[in-house]
Amino acid sequence: MTSIDLNADLGEGFGRWRLTDDEQLLSVVTSANVACGFHAGDAATMRRVCELAAERGVRIGAQVSYRDLAGFGRRAMDVPSDELAAEVAYQIGALEVFTRAAGARVAYVKPHGALYNRVVHDEEQARAVVDGVLLADVTLPVLGLPGSRFLDVAEKAGLPVVTEAFADRAYTDEGTLVPRSQDGAVITDPGAVVERCVRLARSGVVASRSGRDIGVRARSLCVHGDTPGAVDLARRVRTQLEASGVRVEAFA
Repeated sequence: MTSIDLNADLGEGFGRWRLTDDEQLLSVVTSANVACGFHAGDAATMRRVCELAAERGVRIGAQVSYRDLAGFGRRAMDVPSDELAAEVAYQIGALEVFTRAAGARVAYVKPHGALYNRVVHDEEQARAVVDGVLLADVTLPVLGLPGSRFLDVAEKAGLPVVTEAFADRAYTDEGTLVPRSQDGAVITDPGAVVERCVRLARSGVVASRSGRDIGVRARSLCVHGDTPGAVDLARRVRTQLEASGVRVEAFA
């Protein structure tokens, strides 16, 4: 039976402000990418999400980012490599405190937003993120885009690598994500998103924005937690995956 992990970005709040419906999403997903305080998240939020995830057997991943609370980590930034490596390790370490308190552990690392897209092509920044992961834990898997420099550098450094695809993001003909600044970058039709997910899981193929079929072999599938109607969409995706003979289970 084909299997796939279902992940979502969680803990994306700060103080009294909350963006993601963490409790409801944790009843659907198998892996939680938890914001570690640099693009969103604070100590209380991180602790709460880790406790909920541990209770439900959901794997906890550190979603590391540029230090950009005001821009939600989606603004391009130039950070020196040694500084970025230290900040990545710092974020993982902060989350590790709360995972251990909840009886769990940090199971993987995933970059967020602008950092995620930057390390697809930028080997220097990719190496800095990998160095930060190695500082924190040399056994941690990293989650990223197939064919990215990030996964290539991580694999050469001895880290386990896991490929992922996106349920609601448009792809270019080269297999990268269409920038959010462009029209059509986010797919808003729930039916189309569900159909794409099943096709991705079963055949490893997705239609690019131009209509071309491209191969995207992924072990994990991301449903964005900040998308309007994210909980309902995630439930529909999981239900249809399982109805199509796809087992939904964590990779870590």
